[in-house]
Amino acid sequence: MDLGLKGKVAVVTASSKGIGKAAAFSLAQEGANVVLCARGKKTLEAAAEEIREKTGVKVLAVQADVSKPMDIKNLVNQAIKEFETIDILVSNAGGPPPGEFMDFTDEDWNYALNLNFLSVIRLIREVIPYMKEKRWGRIINILSVAAKQPFDNLVLSNAARAGVIGLTKTLSKEFAKFNILINNVCPGLTATDRLKEVIKAKADKDGVSYEEEEKKFVADVPLKRLAKPEEIANLIVFLASEKASFITGATIQVDGGFIKGNY
Repeated sequence: MDLGLKGKVAVVTASSKGIGKAAAFSLAQEGANVVLCARGKKTLEAAAEEIREKTGVKVLAVQADVSKPMDIKNLVNQAIKEFETIDILVSNAGGPPPGEFMDFTDEDWNYALNLNFLSVIRLIREVIPYMKEKRWGRIINILSVAAKQPFDNLVLSNAARAGVIGLTKTLSKEFAKFNILINNVCPGLTATDRLKEVIKAKADKDGVSYEEEEKKFVADVPLKRLAKPEEIANLIVFLASEKASFITGATIQVDGGFIKGNY
């Protein structure tokens, strides 16, 4: 199936590993040129080189922290300098620390909102002019199932990511006339390095094997396993494509059936 992505330019943030890297790689496999960013230079350059070698597309790597407004501006400026346009934005970022409501100060809340809410606003604001000019654009925000079904002990993430859902629905209506489609993807428990480290640490603490601990983590997942990063990327690539031309303002989970609600 031709997804119509050959020659498109995609900016994917937090893309040196995990879901971000899988999304960038999958877009590159479809022929899109990709702009990667991450805070760590070494892993970023390694990811960029791997995608270049395996796909043959043009890859630009820009060291950036999406919690910093000037880094976002520089990221987009570098992308425009290299490719002259941006067709696709995949907005992704790590999560704030765990904890309960009374654990956190205003400073903690500012950090979480800056990382997981304001970064999305700033990235969209920077790319929209180029998409409006072409009257074509795809914006996909990577959130978490916590945006739909909040997790205990993750109040910062639950609140910040849920805010992006309201933002997305609002902007999808505002920019529809420019054929700019904006959607959210909510991954469930996914086999990223970060989650594997969490499971291992919990297994060591409980004195059980990694496999036993993983079974506890996926006990409430009907498919009884973690998602692979590329399974999340499959939906991201579809939403970025011509085949998703009538989908906007949606928030779609990829969670193995974890969310219990009807929508």
